[in-house]
Amino acid sequence: MLGQLFTGWLDYNDELKQMQLPTLTLNQYLGSGHFLEATFENWESEFLQMGLFVLLTVWFRQKGSAESKKLYEQEEVDREPKPAVEAPWPVNAGGLWLKLYKNSLSLAFFLLFLLSFLLHAYGGMKVYNVEQVDTGEPTVTMLGYMASSRFWFESFQNWQSEFVSIFSIVLFSVFLRQKGSPESKPVDMPHSEMES
Repeated sequence: MLGQLFTGWLDYNDELKQMQLPTLTLNQYLGSGHFLEATFENWESEFLQMGLFVLLTVWFRQKGSAESKKLYEQEEVDREPKPAVEAPWPVNAGGLWLKLYKNSLSLAFFLLFLLSFLLHAYGGMKVYNVEQVDTGEPTVTMLGYMASSRFWFESFQNWQSEFVSIFSIVLFSVFLRQKGSPESKPVDMPHSEMES
């Protein structure tokens, strides 16, 4: 993060100089659209990746993948929660609290994705508007920026790389091994078997 902050600050100040605009101090850069857009554009794709990974592994069953659930049998994570003294409070409360808690891991990632998505849009709008003012073009609102191809290009280029990494680990873990890794099957396990 410090590397991104420092090099992003230097890079953005170079852009501002080229537009003959005043440069920013490091503190000013922290609140700039350039910093916000760059940071949250990346975080957005990470949280989307993890949220979908959590959800997809609920249903994903692939013979031989270390990342999927067993093909034909229930697993411990599939059983219904039972109220108990040591259970988390939403389990004992039941109802809506339990329903939310049963999905809280994916909900947390999707909320973080949404927050990052909006901060990416806000930061991107600020940078875009600086460029628009420099060229004498009209500025846009956050919704206007979100409707632009630039915003979606920034999002899609990050999202696709995250999905490639998820599919890679799922598919590679069928045939490749890494001794000592919980993401791998034991080295001598046949390709068609899943780790139990």
